[in-house]
Formats: sequence, C-alpha cells, structure tokens
Amino acid sequence: MASLQQTPTTLSLRSSLLPSSSSSKNPLTLRLPAQTRRFRRCGVRMSATVAGSYATALADLAKSNNTLDTTSADVEKIEKIFADKQVFDFFANPIIGAEKKREVLDDICKSSALLPHTANFLNILVDAKRVDAIKDIVKEFERVYNEITDTELALVGSVVKLESEHLAQIAKQVQKLTGAKNVRIKTEIDPSLIAGFTIRYGNGGSKLIDMSVKKQLEEIAAEMDLGDIQLAV
Repeated sequence: MASLQQTPTTLSLRSSLLPSSSSSKNPLTLRLPAQTRRFRRCGVRMSATVAGSYATALADLAKSNNTLDTTSADVEKIEKIFADKQVFDFFANPIIGAEKKREVLDDICKSSALLPHTANFLNILVDAKRVDAIKDIVKEFERVYNEITDTELALVGSVVKLESEHLAQIAKQVQKLTGAKNVRIKTEIDPSLIAGFTIRYGNGGSKLIDMSVKKQLEEIAAEMDLGDIQLAV
C-alpha cells in the first residue's frame, strides 16, 4: 500500500505508487494549491480543485512511466465500475472502515486487471476519504489526457450501435473541424433520436452536429407551425 503524507498544501505519493518494475526511489510530490491559485503541470493549465489535483497527479505519474494510454484505459474501467450505484455508495459510505474497502478494492483491481499504480491510486483515495470525488476525478483526468495528447472528445448518440467504419468517418470529420491531432469517440444509445445520429464535441460538448430524424421532424413542425410532433415509438 502506498504511504500517504498529507499537509494543507502537499501530498507525497511514495515510490511504491510506481509499478514494481520501476527503479525510481524518489517520492512523487503533488502540491495542492489554495482555491484561488492556478498552476501548470505537463503543460496543462488547471483550476485548483481537489479532483483536478488528483487527476493531474495520476496523469503526471502515467506520463513519467510512459503508461499514459494504458492508464487512460484504466480510468475508463474505473468510470464503469463506479457508475454502479451500489459500488459507489459502498466506497463513499463513511461508516464502512478503510480496511474493508481496501479488501473489496483489491478484488476489483485484480478482476479488472488495473495497473499497479492505478490500483494504488485508488487505495490512496480510500485512505484520504476522497472516493466520493471519483466521478469528478475521472472527468478531470479525461480532460487532462485530451489536452496532453491533443485529443478531441466526440460524443456520438444514435438509436442503434454504429458500425466501426461509420465511427471512423465521424472521427475524420471532427478532426477536420477541430484540427485536433487525435479524435476519441464515445458512443451512447438514444432512442429519442428515432434515427440518424448526433455528435457533440468542443469544450464540455458545447458544439453539436444533429443528423437525427428527430431534429428534421422538429424543423418541419416549426416550419408548419404545428408544434411538437408526437410519434409512437
């Protein structure tokens, strides 16, 4: 278990947070700034939030070990694991002891084949009683990863699962629109679209490309001034 030293402004992540193959003996230090401060790590400017600080620490560690992509894959696994309400409520419950949480966490890490430093990072969150911030940490890590790798995240919604070649075409189009080096696609099923698809990208999904039948029907209804069209699905 990685040891944790905490002061009002500093967390020391010991070298045991590194994979066992690492030869580094020096602790990795994460400075948690005051609420009004902002700082740069890995060339990424971040607001001084707890989630941002932890996410940046993990990204820094992954980058130093050349495991940024595999760590990102681990974070995606973590997102799915803690999306389960029972799992999240268990780890966020202050009544349940840290030792019991670590036992369950060990089983989760083994079954999910998480990297050693990712597993230890989760243990640190348990010790620091910060598991309740895991969802925000996942979002911040994704943002940091995307900035480090010049990756544009595109959320694609559709009624049915799209084929890989269609997703590849969407990725190329988003790349042309944004000029990003890489495009990362996330998909979601949205039956309300009736048919077609939507693409959200940009900061916080602020930009939308709507190619759905739902959108077309809304435009037709607006032109005909018939109000909302209700269709039985």
